[in-house]
Amino acid sequence: MNDTPGWASPGSSPSDGREPGASGPAEPADRPGGPGQPARPADQPGAEPTNPGTKWSKEQPPPSQWSAPTGPGQAPPPPPPHQGWGAPPPGHPGGGPGGYGGQGGGYGGYGPPGGPGGWGGGWGGPPPAAKPGVIPLRPLGVGEILDGAVSTMRTYWRTVLGISLTVAVFTEVIVVLLQGLVLDGADSEVLNDPDATLSELGDALTDTMLDSGVVFLISLVGTVLATALLTTVTSRAVLGRSVTIGEAWRDARPQVVKLFGLIVLLLLIVAAIVTVCMAPGLLVSAAGSDAGLVLAVLGSLAAGVLSVWLMVRLSLASPALMLEKQGIKQAMSRSVKLVRGSWWRVFGIQLLATVIANVVASIIVIPFTLLAATVGSDGIGGFLDGSGDLGWTFLIVSGIGSVIGSMITFPITAGVAVLLYIDQRIRREALDLELARAAGLPGSGASGTTPGS
Repeated sequence: MNDTPGWASPGSSPSDGREPGASGPAEPADRPGGPGQPARPADQPGAEPTNPGTKWSKEQPPPSQWSAPTGPGQAPPPPPPHQGWGAPPPGHPGGGPGGYGGQGGGYGGYGPPGGPGGWGGGWGGPPPAAKPGVIPLRPLGVGEILDGAVSTMRTYWRTVLGISLTVAVFTEVIVVLLQGLVLDGADSEVLNDPDATLSELGDALTDTMLDSGVVFLISLVGTVLATALLTTVTSRAVLGRSVTIGEAWRDARPQVVKLFGLIVLLLLIVAAIVTVCMAPGLLVSAAGSDAGLVLAVLGSLAAGVLSVWLMVRLSLASPALMLEKQGIKQAMSRSVKLVRGSWWRVFGIQLLATVIANVVASIIVIPFTLLAATVGSDGIGGFLDGSGDLGWTFLIVSGIGSVIGSMITFPITAGVAVLLYIDQRIRREALDLELARAAGLPGSGASGTTPGS
């Protein structure tokens, strides 16, 4: 029985085999009158007044009801030597008149739990979890995941902002050049022209979709690069280790192509879901039935729900691919396994992180966009009514705002995804033990290796 302060329950047998509250010490094995020893003569000092060899009665009260025997003329037993039980003895500051039970509770009381000297006073709760880096090594709460992503930005800001700035500037320069030299905005003028023919509107809409697809593809490449590099930085930040941009790139480079393939595959899956769900409505509409519009709307709603459900289940595939060095199929399977049973929690945390990141980015991007429209050739009025020309001034000023916004959104979204992946593995696979060893914590059997590296 463990007799550590705060753990031994009242009435249980301590480790040495004595009954708690016994009125005297346990009989030694060599006491006269004991087994195998002759009785002391009655005329000798200290003779036993009762029969020799008397032992404890076979019938004892239950341990939970045992108290020290007292009677008229007997003094109460002294307080036990363990200071975690009961209140202080009489005469000691805080001691009560009723014996070591205190508070007038009688001699056999143990005092209130958690009070001064009470049996709960020696127990201060479980020890805090080790925290070698930006998060404690235990299951995390929502606030701890968000705080871990922000702490990674704050603690390793040189690497995090360096990666985000480099990727954001690279992608934004390409987008600005394409919009200024290739995508001249003529299609938007046709779409705003009420006298345009149906053929002109169709051609302009097609060109606009192609232009948007090119810009989206470039932004996707930047997002993949930022996610790959920041995943490595965040995983090292959990262990309290810094990493340079070069080291992050060397670690992430073998998986970048797979990560790009994973994201493209997820986009194709979403496109296939939308197509399948909306195809019946579009076919019925093409046949001239009014019910086609209703079917198309219902199909789009079903496609949205199914896409969100599937994307949340696959949302941890990216960190699994980067940190476990797996293939695309294995990473998707790992994500499904980790999210199973925690869909709403994963969805809520990622939605909250996305909203926070976009709100913060919008606070920066919107003023830059308005400033770009103001200093542009057509002014703020032309920008608001859609008739303005996107000149170089507008593209450059708004591009600066986009770069600053990306420097905030990249670390938050990537950091939350990595920490959520680590949290799910801690809850399901006890990854905290492996992280403690990798961090070199005392008593953890440190191996000096980083999980997933």
